[in-house]
Amino acid sequence: MEDIIKIGIVEDQLLFREGIKAILNNWPNFEVIFESPDGFSVIEKLRNAIVLPDVMLIDLSLPPQEKKEYSGLHLTLALAEEFPHIKVLILSIHDDENFMAELIKHGAHGYLVKDCALLEVQQAIVSVYEKGSYINTRTLKAIQGSMAKTIRPTKKLLTNISPREEEVLKLTCQQFTAEEIAEKLFISVKTVNGHRNNLLVKTGSRNVTGLVTFAIRNNIVQL
Repeated sequence: MEDIIKIGIVEDQLLFREGIKAILNNWPNFEVIFESPDGFSVIEKLRNAIVLPDVMLIDLSLPPQEKKEYSGLHLTLALAEEFPHIKVLILSIHDDENFMAELIKHGAHGYLVKDCALLEVQQAIVSVYEKGSYINTRTLKAIQGSMAKTIRPTKKLLTNISPREEEVLKLTCQQFTAEEIAEKLFISVKTVNGHRNNLLVKTGSRNVTGLVTFAIRNNIVQL
């Protein structure tokens, strides 16, 4: 990995924010370029920023805007709307399947609990940067649990997905990059991204993590 991954941190606890920033800056190819103690001011700060982060680490529990709640979920939705290219990695104390499934559903690219190993944080950042998602065992279990509570969609939607798009979807779920998929299918990266964009529209997904969720729901893949 040669690219410098530019990272933003949104965390209200100063000691934790300074600690994770020091750790990330000490790792090769990582650079923290943005930080905020709250979520409600982030969008305006990013609008005025010269360089934008590639990946944002966002705490789920954030200070309110005056008396109005503004959590990591609110910020995730706002980023998906205005800066969809920024990858969102939730880092939270909440080890709750409902929180995980809800964040993934609304645009987060991955979810980590704060008691995870430092190596997993590093792996998750690289994964969402390079592959568009990071789904560990905890998150997968949460997704599967949320699926069990909902009615499975009919197979009518699946008929609108071409065989080639299904191939791309399966390889995407296996965490292959667009470049790797292009090589495996003997097509261009541009074509792969075209198929992915079509899949996002057809499945109503916000990002690659949403595509993985769709594939699990419809038994296209079993991770």
